[in-house]
Amino acid sequence: MALHVMEEVNRCLCCKKPRCQEGCPIHTDIPEIIRLLKAGKLNDAGWKLFENNPLTTVCSIVCNHEKQCEGHCIRGIKDVPVHFSIIENYISTTYASQMVSGPVPSNGRKVAIIGAGPSGLTIAVILARYGYDVTIFDSRSKIGGIMRYGIPDFRLPDSILDDFAYRHLELKGIKFRPNTTIGGAISLDDLFRDGYQSIFVGAGLWKPKTLHIKGETLSHVAFAINYLASPSTFHMGERVIIIGSGNSAMDCARTAIRNGAQYVTVFNRRDQLAASQYESSYAKLEGVEFALMKTPLEIMDDGVVFADNEYDEDGKLHPIPGSEKLYPCTGVIIAVSQELGSSVINTTKGIEKERGGIIAVDEDGHTSRPGVFAAGDVAHGASTVVHAVANGKRVAEAMHVYMQTLPMPEPSPYANVPRVEVIEASVMSEQDIG
Repeated sequence: MALHVMEEVNRCLCCKKPRCQEGCPIHTDIPEIIRLLKAGKLNDAGWKLFENNPLTTVCSIVCNHEKQCEGHCIRGIKDVPVHFSIIENYISTTYASQMVSGPVPSNGRKVAIIGAGPSGLTIAVILARYGYDVTIFDSRSKIGGIMRYGIPDFRLPDSILDDFAYRHLELKGIKFRPNTTIGGAISLDDLFRDGYQSIFVGAGLWKPKTLHIKGETLSHVAFAINYLASPSTFHMGERVIIIGSGNSAMDCARTAIRNGAQYVTVFNRRDQLAASQYESSYAKLEGVEFALMKTPLEIMDDGVVFADNEYDEDGKLHPIPGSEKLYPCTGVIIAVSQELGSSVINTTKGIEKERGGIIAVDEDGHTSRPGVFAAGDVAHGASTVVHAVANGKRVAEAMHVYMQTLPMPEPSPYANVPRVEVIEASVMSEQDIG
């Protein structure tokens, strides 16, 4: 592995104007990372990666490199680009074991993070570096959000997120409150009451979009976001139809194969796939078939009725009358994106929303309510992990600036009441019992 990494490192032309860095949404200093690795300073390179991007181990795997760093590489114009993803993954995973330092001194201020997805985790780590007492709230049992519950384990192993939880949260003193939905029993007002001086809202897109056709409630039908969260609980059978063609659809198709499906076909309304070439090529390699220019009309017990599509003179798609056919299947997965369904948005007063229900924010994540910030899917719509990290970095700095303008929180009036003496329990031996 190391030899292959160094081969990629030595292919770098060390451009004076690094196009690769310009193509990275968080502007990772790729030339400096490569220079450090060439000089044998792997730990320095690892520190620099994590300092810029707390989720570097994740991004090295799931980023759309072909359109970002590698897609901008000068070598890629006439040759194969330098695969920085391989370099980043090697450095970050190797260096991660060195990250064992504890929390920095507390600055006496508390911050609440709603949502343990990429933007929330990024903000939590950055604010913890400043000494804030950070608590993350999430409706699920483990951290990761869409990274854990929306990306298959064969693409992003849960062990990477578990290691992140240990090294970046537990060791740094960041608290995690699982299985807690903000907007239900606990409101934003409750958080402010309990001393949190600033709140970040980073709820994800967990409500699946529907096709609004007959048959979506049948027992052999699943929505992508639900299927990917727990594929083994669904029984799709041996012939599966995927409706939709984005990266999520590719994940569903490849997951279905790993869960026993023998025939998997992706259907799409248009004449090209929405997924990246990288993701779709893996699906093809694993035997997934594709049917383009098809509109679903009805889901039935034994299959899905599709009509062929055509473009009219205005470039709009229309089903061709009389082209309807039933495509047999044993299971159907609908993968046509997700939308907001966050209770915290719907139950909180004083937060303005934009069309589509997303929270209205400025470029630094300020909402219309003082002390409440937002980023990620809840404020910008569906985006990638690296864009969530980029937004999170910007919002974390804005939250830090905001809280520095506030007075220090007042201590509890009960801070100095007498403390009940705790009596240590002792375990009785068999002789004591006898």
